Amino acid sequence: MEMVEVHSSRIQAIGYDEERKELEIEFNDGSKYIYDDVPREVHEGLMSAGSVGRYFERYVKGVFKFYKQ
Repeated sequence: MEMVEVHSSRIQAIGYDEERKELEIEFNDGSKYIYDDVPREVHEGLMSAGSVGRYFERYVKGVFKFYKQ
């Protein structure tokens, strides 16, 4: 999965597999998580958000199942 670096105090990079609907988040501490069944619109919103961390907290964290990579 191709990762794109983002400007965030908490998140370093984001990747998305549209076919599998998997969103990968790499945090600044080096931890990586995969979120399942994430619609393309949520990924697009995350990538265009004024605050990536705030968008993640509101629309991803606690909404989608995840596992640590």
